[in-house]
Amino acid sequence: MALEGPLKDLHIQDVFQLLDLGRKSGVLRVTSELRQTAGTVCFDRGGVVAAAVGSDPQPLGERLVRVGKMTAADLDRARSMQTGGDERRLGDILVALGVVSRRELDRQLKAQIEEAVFELLRWSEGYFRFEEGAPFHAAVEAPVRFPTEALLMEAARRIDEWSRIGSRVSHLRLVPRLPLPEEQGSDPLDLVPFEWEVLAAVDGTRDLHSLAEMLGRSEFEVARTVYGLTTAGIVVLDDPAHPGREIEPGRDMAALLVPAREALTNGEYGLAAGALEEVLRADPLMPEARRLLGLCYAALGRFVEALDLWGSWNRLGDRSPGEEAESPAVARLQQSVETIVKELERYRD
Repeated sequence: MALEGPLKDLHIQDVFQLLDLGRKSGVLRVTSELRQTAGTVCFDRGGVVAAAVGSDPQPLGERLVRVGKMTAADLDRARSMQTGGDERRLGDILVALGVVSRRELDRQLKAQIEEAVFELLRWSEGYFRFEEGAPFHAAVEAPVRFPTEALLMEAARRIDEWSRIGSRVSHLRLVPRLPLPEEQGSDPLDLVPFEWEVLAAVDGTRDLHSLAEMLGRSEFEVARTVYGLTTAGIVVLDDPAHPGREIEPGRDMAALLVPAREALTNGEYGLAAGALEEVLRADPLMPEARRLLGLCYAALGRFVEALDLWGSWNRLGDRSPGEEAESPAVARLQQSVETIVKELERYRD
């Protein structure tokens, strides 16, 4: 069976859920002309066993080299064994050679699959095709199966958390650095191991994307950790796009959205709109406030204003990954409201 179509007609999350509910086995391929790349996800009885975005069919090997878990020579040796007739998965060969432990292999594989899946879940345009029963053994680097429902729930959780940390970590090109001596506190640091790992990698030149790549961890994990370190005053964030402009310490604009979210949950759109308008007076470029205010205006019948807000939201350059993930929802809202406006105009005519 081939399930296919444009993502504008069926959201990628819905495709994942269909394959999960149907316990399908096969290969899902997603192509994007806008991004000029493609993604592949292998399903086994509804669970995800492999995923990659880009041209490398075996991204785990490159990842292990990049994060210093093995050398390029180790990877070449394992691949040569496969070329010579060894039918074992790449991960199994690496474990058998003693190059990497099974535990570390599974950890890196989980991170690699999650990053690929979360990247695909942010796509709102492109074309998907699922080929049931298509062979995928060559793409599976270790015998690990991830429940699709758990991946989707984790993606939703990350979107929610991105909205919280986005007040400080607005994008991944921010560069963390240690504060100046006169700005540093005297209290001893009480950090968990990964916080120490991130802090040790902070050199004032690497941005968050580079730190994640060097540490072999997801951009989300690094951004969340840096958010905590910044809140505690242990590191300072610089924006290369705006040199010399400091991010105001202790100002959590996202917290100002709490009353608006509560009002939205209760269907009190007028009250929510007032709270969001107040937020935008303080921070006119806050993406989430613009997006939610558009939703309020649409609910209140202020359709033209809603479309204007969503249009400006699309033009904002420094949206957090969490806000980027809302692009499909905004596109659906725009399309729905535009349809309503056209129908209303038709009846007026």
